[in-house]
Amino acid sequence: MKKNILEYNFPMDLKAMTVSEMELLSYGIRDFLLDNISKTGGHLAPNLGVVELTMAIHKVFDSPKDKIIWDVGHQSYVHKILTGRGRNFDTLRQFQGMSGFPKQKESVHDIFDTGHSSTSISIAAGMAAARDIKKESYDVIAVIGDGSMTGGLAFEALNNLGASGSKAIVILNDNGMSISPNIGGLSQHLGKLRLSKPYLNTKRILKGVSNVPLLGDKLYSGMRGFKEHLKYALISGGVIFEELGFTYLGPVDGHNLEDLLEIFQSAKRINGPVFIHVMTKKGKGYINAEKEPNKFHGIGPFDKESGATVASSGISYSKVAGDAVLEMAKEHSDIVTISAAMCDATGLGPFSKELPKRFFDVGIAESHGVTFAAGLANGGMKPFVFIYSTFLQRAFDQIIEDVCLMNLSVVFAIDRAGVVGADGETHHGLYDLAYLSTMPNMTILSPSDGNQLKNALRHAYEINGPVAIRYPRGTCSFQSEYADAGFDNKRIAYGSDVEIIPLGPALNKALEVKALLEEKGKSVGILSMQKMKPLDTSLINSEAKLLVTIEDATISNGFGENLVFKIRSNKRIINFAWPDEFISHGDIKSLEQRYGLDSATIAERICDNLEK
Repeated sequence: MKKNILEYNFPMDLKAMTVSEMELLSYGIRDFLLDNISKTGGHLAPNLGVVELTMAIHKVFDSPKDKIIWDVGHQSYVHKILTGRGRNFDTLRQFQGMSGFPKQKESVHDIFDTGHSSTSISIAAGMAAARDIKKESYDVIAVIGDGSMTGGLAFEALNNLGASGSKAIVILNDNGMSISPNIGGLSQHLGKLRLSKPYLNTKRILKGVSNVPLLGDKLYSGMRGFKEHLKYALISGGVIFEELGFTYLGPVDGHNLEDLLEIFQSAKRINGPVFIHVMTKKGKGYINAEKEPNKFHGIGPFDKESGATVASSGISYSKVAGDAVLEMAKEHSDIVTISAAMCDATGLGPFSKELPKRFFDVGIAESHGVTFAAGLANGGMKPFVFIYSTFLQRAFDQIIEDVCLMNLSVVFAIDRAGVVGADGETHHGLYDLAYLSTMPNMTILSPSDGNQLKNALRHAYEINGPVAIRYPRGTCSFQSEYADAGFDNKRIAYGSDVEIIPLGPALNKALEVKALLEEKGKSVGILSMQKMKPLDTSLINSEAKLLVTIEDATISNGFGENLVFKIRSNKRIINFAWPDEFISHGDIKSLEQRYGLDSATIAERICDNLEK
């Protein structure tokens, strides 16, 4: 056995290993993950839990001929190691480095770019149908877990795939974040019975027996009754999947390689859709992650020995928002909060503990969460939906049809609005302004700092109708010199050369640009815009030679474009926003420099335009 993970020729070397050698390798992979993720940050706990599962999949199946789809995609780190990308791990989630999610452009083994959850079974069903139409031969495997089975899309796909009869294998990684644990001596024993030849033969015989002349129907009826009794005797948690048309296998210990290899080999022999229930421990092998799997789910750089993260100075927008709504809820008994499986990440941890009956976690079910909020509002409550920008777009139809159409008072606290950095294309919150601004009755607020975020939340409570409040990831500033009790657009400075109009937190960048321009003798005004919709342009200094907008959103139908349309001016206007393309992963500073959105480049472009 080689001692260094990087000495292996994966995936070829894995194919030749014995079970004992694979067990030794699993320790090396966990050490490798811990060494690298402690430096770069990333999704540690989910990947520590799928080491044996991923090894067994790559041992039994033949990637890339067999198609492996990862859901949620952040569970794919071990898959990346076993497909020859270990040498790139020091660049994980870094600018121009290896993605933290599957990427087709990164490897032929990455079959689908999966960033958002609950999609794999739909993808697998489609790929299996394409395979069958083209009369090709390969397995399609959807690995779904870490909460993904709480999403309604997964069950829509199960219903469709089960009815189709197409051969596809769904592997549920049940790590305690989805279906309740169902493991123990009896469950393991019954799971093995489900693999027995008599039971599988009974299923195969049933498919053909109804064609026997004269006696076929009676034979089928009798044997089907026997099969049903056998099924309910052998399985309990898997009944729902059998009723949907799957052969259910499991539960199986997701850290026992012998059992995993056996069950995957059995699944290959079964015709039609197969559902394999695998039980894993999130964070396995690293005591700190086992004790606190949520903390080590997605984490920044940390100390391996203690598990302590590199402390960031200041307070996050998420905490400011969560604490503010908790204080408001103590004053107003109609306030309730909703999370889509992101309670702590969105700052609602204290609220959920202090007011548990007024906190609702709907799981990874954003569409349901929004319509659930609509029901609460229709029943006389004031719901605050705390959600990442990238996940809110999954509920586009529900926001329009179930909230805006009836002008219901639902507040959307949109966290991680703008570029978020290391998670990349699938997680940047760039599109909320573009689609929310098209919705009648919607009010859009973008507070400039922590104080204004508190004011925005209180202001939103008083508004009759839907309100969206967007704020970015990370530490917030507190511009005390610009703070006041109300919430509105605010004149920061007057200038005759250029009028900079930043949206929300872009005020910080506008102040930096102002300082750079004043060093060059330019007269600079700043109008801090905090209300995107309705858009009030009355405070804009029309005498300035140049108007400049700055926003942390896509340029298409964003704040700048809406402002240009509203003022209909012949004056020169420059809009600084993210371009109409998918923005890759990397640290925010590097991304801003790449796209010309750093303060120095903005100041330079403004100077160039003033001198024309």
